Amino acid sequence: MTRVLVVDDEPPIVRAVAANLRVRGFEVLTAASGETALAAVETHQPDCVVLDLGLPGIDGLEVLRRLRTWTQVPVVVLTAVDGERDKVTALDLGADDYVTKPFGVAELMARIRVALRHARVAVADRPRVITAGAVTIDLDAKLVTRGGTPVRLTPIEYRLVETLATNTGRLCTHRFLLERVWGPGYGDESHYLRVYMANLRKKLDDPSAPQLLLTEPGMGYRFVVPDAG
Repeated sequence: MTRVLVVDDEPPIVRAVAANLRVRGFEVLTAASGETALAAVETHQPDCVVLDLGLPGIDGLEVLRRLRTWTQVPVVVLTAVDGERDKVTALDLGADDYVTKPFGVAELMARIRVALRHARVAVADRPRVITAGAVTIDLDAKLVTRGGTPVRLTPIEYRLVETLATNTGRLCTHRFLLERVWGPGYGDESHYLRVYMANLRKKLDDPSAPQLLLTEPGMGYRFVVPDAG
C-alpha cells in the first residue's frame, strides 16, 4: 500500500486530506511540525510527503532542505496564496510540485499521483521513447518527430525538450531548466528560456494554444501528455 505523510499544523486540513487519501486506498501518516515530519520520514519511509510550508518551529522550507540531503522522496508542498517566492524556493530545493491554499482536493490528488508516478519512473528504467500526441522523442537516437516527420532542433532545443520530457507532468522551474541545459551560473537568465520555448512551441506545439509545453507564470514550464480522448 502506498504510504503518504501529510504535514500541516491545521487539523481541519490534515483531516480532510487524510480522509480523501484513505478513500483512494492510501495509507496515511500525519505530522503537525517540522520536527515530527523529519522523524516520520526517517522512521516510516513514506512514498510521498505533502508538506505545508508555514509550519511552526522548523518551517517547511527547512524540512525540505534537510530531507533533500538524504532522500529523494517526492514532496508536494502546500503554499499560501501570497507565497510566490516560497513556491520557487521550494521547487529549487527539490520539491516535486505545489498546491496553493485554499486548494481543491482533486487538484492535490492529481499532484500526488504525478509525483508518485515520476518517482517510480526515476527508479525504474526510463522509457527510451516518449510519445505525446503527434510528437515522439527517441532518447537513444536523440531524434524528435512530429506526425512521423523528423523535427530539426538545435542542440540546446533538444536538451531543453529532453529535460522537460523526462520530467513529464512535473513543474520544472526556470532555474532547474537553465542549470540543466545551459549549466551552473545561468540560473537567473530566464530570458533565454522564453526565446527557446517560443521556438520549441512553433516546432512541436500550437503557440496560440499549447497542449504539450505549458507555462506556469513566474514559475517555469511543464511538459504534459495530452489525453488520448
